[in-house]
Amino acid sequence: MAACSMKGLTQPDCTTLRKAEYLLLSAILLALVGATGAIHAGITRHFDFNITYHNETRLCHMKKIVSVNGMFPGPTIHVNEGDRVVVKVTNFVLYNMSIHWHGIRQLRSAWADGPAYVTQCPIQTGQSYTYNFTVLSQSGTLWWHAHISWMRATVYGAFIIHPKRGVPYPFTQPDEEVPIIIGEWWKSNVEHVLLEYISSGGGPNVSDAYTINGQPGTLYNCSASGVFVANAVPGKTYLLRIINAGLTTEMFFALANHTLTVVEIDASYTKPFAASAILISPGQTTNVLVTADQPVGQYYMAAGPYVSGQGVPFDQSITTAIFSYTGSSNSSSPTLPTLPKFNDTKFATNFSQNLRSLSTAQNPVNVPSQIDHQLLFTVGLSIKSCHHNKTCKGPNGGRRSASVNNVSFVLPKTALLQAHFFNLSGIYTTDFPSNPPIRFNYTGKAPKNLQPSVGTRLKSIPFGSNVQLILQDTNLVGAESHPIHLHGFNFYWVGQGLGNYHPANSRTFNLVDPPIRNTVIVPPGGWAATRFTADNPGVWFLHCHLEVHNTWGLEMAFIVENGKGPLETLPPPPADLPGC
Repeated sequence: MAACSMKGLTQPDCTTLRKAEYLLLSAILLALVGATGAIHAGITRHFDFNITYHNETRLCHMKKIVSVNGMFPGPTIHVNEGDRVVVKVTNFVLYNMSIHWHGIRQLRSAWADGPAYVTQCPIQTGQSYTYNFTVLSQSGTLWWHAHISWMRATVYGAFIIHPKRGVPYPFTQPDEEVPIIIGEWWKSNVEHVLLEYISSGGGPNVSDAYTINGQPGTLYNCSASGVFVANAVPGKTYLLRIINAGLTTEMFFALANHTLTVVEIDASYTKPFAASAILISPGQTTNVLVTADQPVGQYYMAAGPYVSGQGVPFDQSITTAIFSYTGSSNSSSPTLPTLPKFNDTKFATNFSQNLRSLSTAQNPVNVPSQIDHQLLFTVGLSIKSCHHNKTCKGPNGGRRSASVNNVSFVLPKTALLQAHFFNLSGIYTTDFPSNPPIRFNYTGKAPKNLQPSVGTRLKSIPFGSNVQLILQDTNLVGAESHPIHLHGFNFYWVGQGLGNYHPANSRTFNLVDPPIRNTVIVPPGGWAATRFTADNPGVWFLHCHLEVHNTWGLEMAFIVENGKGPLETLPPPPADLPGC
């Protein structure tokens, strides 16, 4: 292979040469994979995503938004487990773009994961990129969204994985299925919101409304005509596929006078349990069964905020849609559910503790028992000094920041996966700390002047390693809940608690039927314990799914090294992989 030190060859030229060399290996590796039977029975489904502008009017105000195929929310993708998915994305707007298939394992297809500057350079104006992956051993509700800047405010949609053909649900067969996507709406351009709070060092302006399937609902001005309506026939059962696509807020969701039976989270089946309301954080999905067993009428589905941080500004409104029985009068006023209070951490904790994996022969749970890597990551907010002796809008005139293990992450200008695959130097380091570099009372009185370091530091893990990752909230600025998403894997969420984690807490872990999630909530002033097996080679992003925390640096990335043979090796990149 060519070396980047070849005389007269610049690093971009060397990257191009290396890419060409590695592409020659693609056909060989694919043939080997096919020969081992790794090509699963399924069909290939093709989709075209055109990134364009179009106008939408909400709250008496029209604005131009970025969307897919002129739709808001974007198109719903329906596949079956085992299907191959091919999505050609063409960018017709002036912003760079990338699409992430949130929750898809992307086994040996890391090039299709989508986060900009992590697994790919963004798709630039006038360019196309084809995402090509197979959905393996997953069934349920996931979603897709833009993964660059704040583009996912309007670029998102549902990704529904039906069971393999002929395989029934492991719960009551619903009569109908209804996607419910919770979002946020700003009257102003979200990119302007982003740039303003980055430059000021403070926090972003809160959203002007929450939405259900793109509509704020009748409790907002100028919104009655666009409310989403789910029609219900008395006696029938409905599967609500609920997704929180919002940028900044965890949400409570309820349906007035109806019981929600939780049957799945993050495309993983659960032991069914009844709830009056659910908690769902940005990035998470929850499937619930609802039976139309109430008197004929109209009932609000409603979503409102859960905010755990003290003094954190937030949108205090409620978004609604209507669950309308056949034969009900459109003139009748729908019944509104009682949602938990915005700061009801007790409800949030109890809901999370009720989650259990189904754990059957058809849906097994294999929690790693022998741990190879013990990791403790602190996650939280902090304050940095303002640039050039200026005064910023953060606390005490500082600049707001966030970090993992006191490292505030910086995205590079070359995609990390390309740098890893082609052995490019100077893009990142592999010295991300396995434990907090400075130990303190994480949830007690915060030490003074503990500013985070800044860098692009990754953690390398050998293929096949069993990892225990403890995520610990901190109180440097204030305790707050964090929904932490890991690309390329699912967590076994084996435990949680308040205060500082101690190894003795492991005696309380659920190693029998823990919930399986791709996005785990770290409780405010507490910790979450997770386990996973590093069986997917590539570079995988770990970050808070509250976009404001993500922007401030609450993120890092794992390198999972290649194992042995083609089934444990990252294939070469596709020919149309975008360049930076």
